Amino acid sequence: MEKIESFKVDHTKLLPGLYISRVDTIDGFSFTTFDLRFTRPNNSMPMDTGSIHAIEHLGATYIRNNYKNTMYFGPMGCRTGFYLLVSNKVSVDEIKPLIIDCMNFIINYEGLVIGATEIECGNYRDMNLEKAKYYAKEYLKWL
Repeated sequence: MEKIESFKVDHTKLLPGLYISRVDTIDGFSFTTFDLRFTRPNNSMPMDTGSIHAIEHLGATYIRNNYKNTMYFGPMGCRTGFYLLVSNKVSVDEIKPLIIDCMNFIINYEGLVIGATEIECGNYRDMNLEKAKYYAKEYLKWL
């Protein structure tokens, strides 16, 4: 079986930042996958699940409400960041203001994390808003 593209990236050279992971076209429909790398792979401790979960809920809500071509926003399995998939071919320069605004939304967010109830989420107790804010602040330094 052929290795997928993300496993062909040399993770020893990746730094935190915002990158295009890939651009795909299927049946004439293009979409762009962005790598929102919050921490340096294999160099920093992986992000804890509570902060990742809070960033996922707030980030997905913010991005989907502010960028109509959003297809998906969610965490990487390695816990070093997030993937954002959008329709069409989109550059880093085009998406960067949205990501900056999203991080500021997370930093300034107060109250119960959006969607963090037993009815709305399958693991609603695993949220860490304060640590999510910390990661969002740190990530902004790389953008």
